[in-house]
Amino acid sequence: MTLHYLPFESDIEETERKLHDLELAAPGYPNAPAKDIQHLRERLQRQLRDVYENLTPWQKTLVARHPDRPQAQDYVAEICDEFVEMHGDRLFGDDFSIVGGLARIGDQPLVVVGQQKGRTTKEKTQRNFGMPQPEGYRKALRLFRIAERFRKPILTLVDTPGAYPGVGAEERGQAEAIARNILEMLALKVPIVTVVIGEGGSGGALALAAGDRLLMMEHAVYSVISPEACVAILWKDGESPDRAASELKLTAGDLQRLGVADEILPEPPGGAHRDPAAVARTVKEAVLRHLSALRERPFEALARERQDRFRRVGDTLVNPPS
Repeated sequence: MTLHYLPFESDIEETERKLHDLELAAPGYPNAPAKDIQHLRERLQRQLRDVYENLTPWQKTLVARHPDRPQAQDYVAEICDEFVEMHGDRLFGDDFSIVGGLARIGDQPLVVVGQQKGRTTKEKTQRNFGMPQPEGYRKALRLFRIAERFRKPILTLVDTPGAYPGVGAEERGQAEAIARNILEMLALKVPIVTVVIGEGGSGGALALAAGDRLLMMEHAVYSVISPEACVAILWKDGESPDRAASELKLTAGDLQRLGVADEILPEPPGGAHRDPAAVARTVKEAVLRHLSALRERPFEALARERQDRFRRVGDTLVNPPS
């Protein structure tokens, strides 16, 4: 697979290119410089570690949007032993930016709903670049109601720049669909675990994230607005999105300190796309662990505790922990 490199990865790209060229040449040369290959491999690991341990919030935003980053369907394929996708909202149509269905992870049956951005130009267009329309949120709500009816826990995988703001979406009730999802998720009497796997943008993300536990991948971001939109609204002076990303406190570390995120799931140096299988195992273990703990709670208590959790978020933001 050809990797895409981000602007701050120029040294990593150069080392990886040299390593690739040397490894290609090695089989044809009996005296191939094995020590040089090992040296480059070690240098690459150092560079990945050094760069990714010191990312700025804006750089983390770019990693969260990385075109090679695992998406919802990748996680479903890796962590679910069974998955039956369901389509349509039974009202208007089928929104391919929302993927959801009945699943099983080991002995645990559950309902999985995620946002899918797509990879190729054709798929991105079909999935509207991961920006759901009202019928997508209503499809998700349909699945949430099925989960509650049959007492199955819910896993949501968040990865969206935000809900689609087009005229047609607004005409079909985009704001109402988002608000309805949040309202009904807060009242569901089944466990809900959310994992922000990439970009969690505004109400478009929150409509799938009003759950009991919010887990974030190490380099995921979650914010009320994108850094670019924040710059356009607040400063209007060509200010770099770096400043906005820092002010928004959108990284996993920021959100854990503010009491919004419950756990940060580690990624390998270089991001989740460097080892998707290992990252999927991390997600699987965390999801099952949190679902196991939530299953101990009475169904009636879940909704009450979830509502209390969201009521406390504002207090935490006003008086953040020291």
